[in-house]
Amino acid sequence: MSELKPGDVLEITTDGGLAYVQVTHMHPSYPPVVRALDRLHEDRPADLGTLVAGETRFMAMIPVDRALAQAGAACSFVENVAVPEAYGAFPTFRMPIRDKQGEIVYWWFWDGRGLSYDAELDAEQAKLPLREVMSGKRFLQLLSDMSV
Repeated sequence: MSELKPGDVLEITTDGGLAYVQVTHMHPSYPPVVRALDRLHEDRPADLGTLVAGETRFMAMIPVDRALAQAGAACSFVENVAVPEAYGAFPTFRMPIRDKQGEIVYWWFWDGRGLSYDAELDAEQAKLPLREVMSGKRFLQLLSDMSV
């Protein structure tokens, strides 16, 4: 696959059907940020614009082609569709900071530029994606958990 860019929609074959993800952001120090679109499909949707404008199941930072190749999954570029305005800003990721016993003592929030923190997560912060570089195996599991 060639160099990915924001708006690229990728088709990923899972055991449960076809999954679609859209690259939303590139960061010079991290892998691409992608959003998993809606649900699994039996066939490629005729209108990817409608799919892209729809629901996001989860977001992740993942070196998509390498990670999926290591996990043995097929992934291909479909087309480039404008990233919806709601996803235009770089997403905020959360990261737990733990003490020596492994207990979470506070949370860092990273917006692609800087960090902020809070001692407790509120309901909205708990929905933020984790700041992690996801493995292909974990990514495929999350995609497979979406229903057709």
